[in-house]
Amino acid sequence: MKVSVLASGSTGNATYIETPHHQVLIDAGLSGKKIEELMNSIGKTLADVDSLFVSHEHTDHSKGVGVLARRYGMDIYANEATWNAMSSKIGKIDVAQKHIFKANSVLSLGDLDIESFSVSHDAADPQFYEFHHNGHSFAIVTDTGYVSERVEGVIKNAEAYLLECNHDTEMLRMGPYPWQLKQRIMSDTGHLSNEDGARVMMDVLGNHTKQIFLGHLSKENNIKELAHLTVENMMKDKDFAVEHDFHLLDTSPNHASELIVL
Repeated sequence: MKVSVLASGSTGNATYIETPHHQVLIDAGLSGKKIEELMNSIGKTLADVDSLFVSHEHTDHSKGVGVLARRYGMDIYANEATWNAMSSKIGKIDVAQKHIFKANSVLSLGDLDIESFSVSHDAADPQFYEFHHNGHSFAIVTDTGYVSERVEGVIKNAEAYLLECNHDTEMLRMGPYPWQLKQRIMSDTGHLSNEDGARVMMDVLGNHTKQIFLGHLSKENNIKELAHLTVENMMKDKDFAVEHDFHLLDTSPNHASELIVL
């Protein structure tokens, strides 16, 4: 299984996963043109993508869904509430391409098994995914105010993660956002802070874990270096062997990560 975080941040999100028989995207929160550019930068093309899994209807995750569906004919998977919430935003999609993927269930696509799980976010019915192939696993958890014990159980000891480090709490508190928006972000249906993300990582990683992408950083309320240092220091303080047993990897809203092999 190969993985690249094409884009991650408050301005747009998309992740690419490849197995010998499938090439899939998780979310399409940028323009079709930009996603194709990001794919090309890792030596891939959207023309070969067969499936797109949508986590929720917010624009930074669904902006390009309609365009990709119509231009490339790929199958689109989302739960029913997400379909209802995003349908007016993404335009017409052929009914044959639309698939209901219920939360907290497992879908098998040949050599790729996908497990969906509900998260706590202010969307219609947000869910994220863990992907399994030939003993390897990759879990994505962003856009959630907290991570429940149930979700931790689902994603525990994955080989790789994309986990949210949305904001630095002090930057958010002192920043320009209205207080109501700050409260939303810090709530149980908002986003994980750098510290929250680090705590989740320490709860779920195991002996199989090799790579952790720090994702969905806020453009206004975080800095890549700060997020990385906060997580690294918190984990080292608890005697986790960062950069020895596993690696912390940064993500970007504009540039794809290297295509890694699990």
